[in-house]
Amino acid sequence: MTQRIARLVLLVLGLTLGLVTMAHAEDGYDLWLRYRPLPVAQAQIYAPHLTSVVAGDRPMLSAARSELQRGVSGFLGHDLPAATSIGDGALVIGTPAEQPAIKALNLPLSGLGEEGYLIRSVTVDGHKVTVIAANSDRGVLYGAFRLLRQIQTGQGIDKLDMADAPKIRVRLLNHWDNLDGSVERGYAGASIWDWWRLPDLKDQRYTDYARANASIGINGTVVNNVNAKALSLTAPYIAKTAALADSLRPYGIKIYLSARFSSPIELGGLKTADPLDPAVRAWWRAKTDEIYKAIPDFGGFLVKANSEGQPGPGDYHRSHADGANMLAEALAPHGGIVMWRAFVYSEHDASDRAKQAYNEFHPLDGQFADNVLVQIKNGPIDFQPREPFSPLFGAMPKTREMMEFQITKEYTGQATHLVYLAPLFEETLKADTFVRGAGSTVARVIDGSLEKHALTGMAGVANIGANRNWTGSDFDQANWYAFGRLAWNPDASSRDIATDWVRMTFSGDPAFVTPVVDMMMNSREAMADYMTPLGLHHQMATGHHYGPGPWVHELARPEWNPVYYNKADAGGIGFDRTKTGSDALAQYNPRAAKIWSDPRKMDERYLLWFHHLPWDYRLQDGHTLWDGLVMRYQSGVDQTGVMQITWTGLAPYVDAQRFAAVSQNLTIQRREAKWWRDASISYFQSKSGLPLPAGYTAPALPLEAYEALTFPYAPGQGH
Repeated sequence: MTQRIARLVLLVLGLTLGLVTMAHAEDGYDLWLRYRPLPVAQAQIYAPHLTSVVAGDRPMLSAARSELQRGVSGFLGHDLPAATSIGDGALVIGTPAEQPAIKALNLPLSGLGEEGYLIRSVTVDGHKVTVIAANSDRGVLYGAFRLLRQIQTGQGIDKLDMADAPKIRVRLLNHWDNLDGSVERGYAGASIWDWWRLPDLKDQRYTDYARANASIGINGTVVNNVNAKALSLTAPYIAKTAALADSLRPYGIKIYLSARFSSPIELGGLKTADPLDPAVRAWWRAKTDEIYKAIPDFGGFLVKANSEGQPGPGDYHRSHADGANMLAEALAPHGGIVMWRAFVYSEHDASDRAKQAYNEFHPLDGQFADNVLVQIKNGPIDFQPREPFSPLFGAMPKTREMMEFQITKEYTGQATHLVYLAPLFEETLKADTFVRGAGSTVARVIDGSLEKHALTGMAGVANIGANRNWTGSDFDQANWYAFGRLAWNPDASSRDIATDWVRMTFSGDPAFVTPVVDMMMNSREAMADYMTPLGLHHQMATGHHYGPGPWVHELARPEWNPVYYNKADAGGIGFDRTKTGSDALAQYNPRAAKIWSDPRKMDERYLLWFHHLPWDYRLQDGHTLWDGLVMRYQSGVDQTGVMQITWTGLAPYVDAQRFAAVSQNLTIQRREAKWWRDASISYFQSKSGLPLPAGYTAPALPLEAYEALTFPYAPGQGH
């Protein structure tokens, strides 16, 4: 009885401390791993089930045990000591190979692979226990995080029976971080990698980064920019990367590097980087061996080649397959992979930039080595607020295709707009390619189930920086979180993911959760409306991509200019990608193309992506195209006002610091949404010559004023 009273005292003390903590500001550093004291009633339910852990001491098992201890200490106000024997309420974690109690249970683990886990409430020697079992230490680690999520989201743990495994093998972040500490398209401060003080300094932040990634199943990271410097492959930087790998390894995170294709020339003194040259191939084999000597579990190379001025095999009249296979040959003995980006565009196809990746890669189907993944952006242009899925998905059945999403919001509000990107990700993943009939979704292409590929992958361009809250704004953490959850299971629901994130990051009170999740789920559509309604795309200002620039026309190459995409003139607006235009629709399966071919029947959110239409064209709701365009711009702006009102009413549920930070960003978002609306309408009205629909206010400034705005120090430009 004395022990029970002592425990209740600790629980009450923990709750009291928790209320004090909530009264003070939070800075967002803990992300969704906020193990805050539970309400007393809830804590009393969980306490009997969380008394001890039985586990080994290898790095990942130690990490799992440490995380469980951290979580229970936070939830209940007391430590979770290790134990050598099993009693009531024990957490038994491990693999059947080394944990006799788990082996004796004969649990159904065979279908869970090397990364899956099983969590079950069972009886062992008469004791009621919770088992976290897996075929590997990595699976145990993922299971530990899953159990903690179960508690954080207010779900019971007394009758557990959960089994889960990732559907995608390679789940990683792409950091566009430079060696000087800048981050290209980064809006959360400098790089978290302190290359200057590595390898000696091993920052606690690296471990916390790894913990956050492991909690959502991310198992790899590319630590340098795709616009790579050859210096990344020199011995001093390999040593620095090896030190990072040591920090990330206990959490199951593999290190990858972006490789500059011309490195044999820049570092090796060769006169060529021709992938078919024997000396070049030998140089890459030696360099790869050097890396693996320092980092035995090195994951492989990411390559951007012959795109935006980067060197590549095309410089030697070789194919992308020639270049990728040269690196694959060097990596194969070590079990490494090549991720070869399909983001290519150049002056080779003046008719439509959206067609170029397909034109270059589709003929190469079946020519890539088995350890090559072709990494394809979700849409055919470049991470726009809304794009159709890339026609390459499903069009190369003999090639392992990998998804690339952008978590950092280069075109979708950067770090100040509250825009939850998971609906965009989900929209792409659920899109039907029809390449094997109905149900041939993009998700089934990239998870390998459609063509029975074992090597599969999903990459996300990271939004992480040195800011204390990691991502520049609190709600941008949700996009990192959602990416990991969808990389683990591309069929997951973006709403369910948002619900979990809100509960873990802020509060589990339904009065808070419901309106915030609704706000998140509506935010992407609002952003698309005030930036690029009805399928407009690539309408941002030059270089920094901050703010509107639909008038930009003077850049050297046509496909760099927003006017190339909107094609607005007195006759109408939109890019004709039907047979009467660029015929980009022909790159899709005919059943997919049919969905977008008739403007009268299609989802009008893609209308101007595929069709150039007159200003007086009648939309499906009966409004003219011009009126409907203006109405959608205004609807997006109006939604930002609704978001402000919603958030203002939630102050009692959020600590003061994060509440104020979100409020300030919402103020910026509303102001910038109005700017997008006014500047865009002003330009398009100069082409249409039409009045605004009744009740809609004119832009605040003349067009010339918007065109004259410059932002030489906008963030995210890198070096």
